[in-house]
Amino acid sequence: MFEDEPLELIGGQLIVAEPKGAYHSAAVTAVDYALRAALPPGWIVRTQQPLLLDDESEPEPDLAVVPGRPGDYRDAHPERPALAIEVAHSSLYFDREHKGSLYARAGIEDYWIVNLVDRVVEIYRDPSPDPAAIYGWRYRSITTLAPPASVVPLAFASSHIPVADLLP
Repeated sequence: MFEDEPLELIGGQLIVAEPKGAYHSAAVTAVDYALRAALPPGWIVRTQQPLLLDDESEPEPDLAVVPGRPGDYRDAHPERPALAIEVAHSSLYFDREHKGSLYARAGIEDYWIVNLVDRVVEIYRDPSPDPAAIYGWRYRSITTLAPPASVVPLAFASSHIPVADLLP
C-alpha cells in the first residue's frame, strides 16, 4: 500500500513527503556542500535520512549534522542532531509550524529553514514549551538572514557559512 512512497513519521502520523524538484535538490546539494566545508572533524552531514526523536516521530530532515562517523548509525538512527535543516519551497508553512514545533519539542537547539521562496535562511533557536504550538513547543528566537550575511552553527562557533552558499 505504501510501497515506494516517501513517508515520514511526524507526531504519530505518517506524512507523505512532497516530491523533490530540481530546485529543491540543487538547494540540498548546495547546503550539503557548504556544511561539509565548514564542519570540524568528528561530525557528519546526513541528507534526507531519519532521526529518531521519540516513539511517535521519525522525521527525515533535508540535512542533519550529527556527531561521529557514518558507521556509528548502523544499528540506530541519530536522536539529537547538532543542527537540523529543512529546504523549503512549497513546504514552508509545514516546516515552520509542524516540523519546527516537533524539533523544538525534541530539544534540537539549532534548526534552520533554507527558505527558497524568499531566498533567505531562517534560524530557529531556544526551544521552549508553548501550549499553542502544534506539538506543544516552539522556538523563541527566530532570525532571518539574507546574503551577504553569514550564519554560525551553535555547535561550531568558529564556522561562518555565507548565506549565499546555502542558496542555489
